[in-house]
Amino acid sequence: MKDKIGKIEVITGCMFSGKSEELIRRLKRARIAKLQVQVFKPSIDTRYSNIEVVSHTGERIQAEAVSNSMDILNGLSDNIDVVGVDEAQFYDMGIIDIVREMSRKGIRVIIAGLDMDFRGEPFGPMANLMAIADEVTKLHAICMVCGEEATMTQRLIDGKPAKYTDPIVLIGASESYEARCKLHHYVDKKE
Repeated sequence: MKDKIGKIEVITGCMFSGKSEELIRRLKRARIAKLQVQVFKPSIDTRYSNIEVVSHTGERIQAEAVSNSMDILNGLSDNIDVVGVDEAQFYDMGIIDIVREMSRKGIRVIIAGLDMDFRGEPFGPMANLMAIADEVTKLHAICMVCGEEATMTQRLIDGKPAKYTDPIVLIGASESYEARCKLHHYVDKKE
């Protein structure tokens, strides 16, 4: 066991708020500090790259694509100081215990993910990860309707709000999603 105490940092918010960009910034700074860094992303996220975490603004960092949370633990190299995990909302609930375990081993764990799904409800394990975090950074975007601060993710299907009954996971970017304020976020609850 390492002599230092690990830390759990969560970066969260709606789409287009800069979560991946902030994750990449922190990981690059850790490398500048000569720390050993390892980065994971869910294999389901193939929007920009299969082997990198890529922000909507084009920032990127090498990453290992994994299918589930146990793959993170199994793929963890020796002597790692910092672990970055992107798109944490897509992982199974096992990630909560894995993050705790890495932290207990003295690893700084930096997690980025959506806090809410397009319905405005907690997304996957993110609420639990925020609860166990030592530090939570909640980022905001700009509402694509009015220009005010956005905290919600609006899913659009053919330019119209998605239905509440649509599948939770739909990988996409600006072709399927917009950042919205609470006033302009809408989910069609009709069946």
